[in-house]
Amino acid sequence: LRIQQAIKRYGTLTALDGIDLEVQQGEFFGLLGPNGAGKTTLISALAGLVRLDSGRIEVMGAEVVRDYRQARRLLGVVPQELVFDPFFSVRETLNIQAGYFGITASRQRDAWIDEILENLDLTSKANANMRMLSGGMKRRVLVAQALVHRPPVIVLDEPTAGVDVGLRQTLWQFIQRLNRDGHTIVLTTHYLEEAESLCERLAMLKAGRIVALDRTD
Repeated sequence: LRIQQAIKRYGTLTALDGIDLEVQQGEFFGLLGPNGAGKTTLISALAGLVRLDSGRIEVMGAEVVRDYRQARRLLGVVPQELVFDPFFSVRETLNIQAGYFGITASRQRDAWIDEILENLDLTSKANANMRMLSGGMKRRVLVAQALVHRPPVIVLDEPTAGVDVGLRQTLWQFIQRLNRDGHTIVLTTHYLEEAESLCERLAMLKAGRIVALDRTD
């Protein structure tokens, strides 16, 4: 990821105040800061959901505004909010998500979805309707949706907020495996022990600015 002089204002509020940041391929990178520091705005800009007032963001060389199709294919984002469609089962939700990226029905696609379900302990819920799931289970499905198109860059925006210890352990084992396989991981979290144990480098945001950037140790 390459972020250059990213500025975003909402009226008189400056959410991003000239962010410069690079995350190397294959890195496990942490983005920390208090509520309102600009972390989610930065992720939304990265995902193309928020348009910067000025600046530039690239995902593996694809510029988010100009090369938006390629940039989205390269990125998987797990949002903070529990967003789901109440009309579909877990498996149907993942099949539809795969279809958004042009991944048609195949044994390979089904095998990858089965692997995601197993690693996120969702296999028993595969045919359950989304509205019947607990909050923690819905969050697992959000993670699965972000992974279904095998993106090389995965962004996790507080993925373990309000979830049980079992999910945290299961999720981190799976994400660490993906990282070892070469995926770039960007994590925002308020659990400092997670950032300390998982991330190689950390950036700390405050009032839309990076106030610290260094190796975790």
